[in-house]
Amino acid sequence: MIDFLASAYPWVKALHVMAVIAWMAGLFYLPRLFVYHAERGQNGAEPAASLIIMEEKLLRLIMSPAMIMAWTAGLMLVATPGIVSWSMVWPWTKATAVIAMTGFHMWLAVQRKALLAGQGLSGRSYRMMNELPTLLMVVIVLSVIVKF
Repeated sequence: MIDFLASAYPWVKALHVMAVIAWMAGLFYLPRLFVYHAERGQNGAEPAASLIIMEEKLLRLIMSPAMIMAWTAGLMLVATPGIVSWSMVWPWTKATAVIAMTGFHMWLAVQRKALLAGQGLSGRSYRMMNELPTLLMVVIVLSVIVKF
């Protein structure tokens, strides 16, 4: 198994990077869709059916599979000998930020259901929450590249 992980490392790393890019794109875009959804509701209008479909498909067909693939490939990378030194700070900060990002993903799924039930937050709240994945991304990238 160790030999397999070592020889597959560049492929797993490439898959991990692609999955993270897809996941992050969704984490940046879904809260923006929620802003439009919430603001239509505040104005007394029903959200467009296409907006509801976009939210559902983004979450179910792109974000969730990308998150699962990012986690799977990431754990395979961690299992590759010599890649991560847990005595350093950076793997812990990255792991914490990835767990927080996963929590944000789950929060978005809950918010989608709340919006559909007419109980979502304000457009302003979703705008503010849209900054969280950016902050987490900064922590993750600095952790991996700088390795502090």
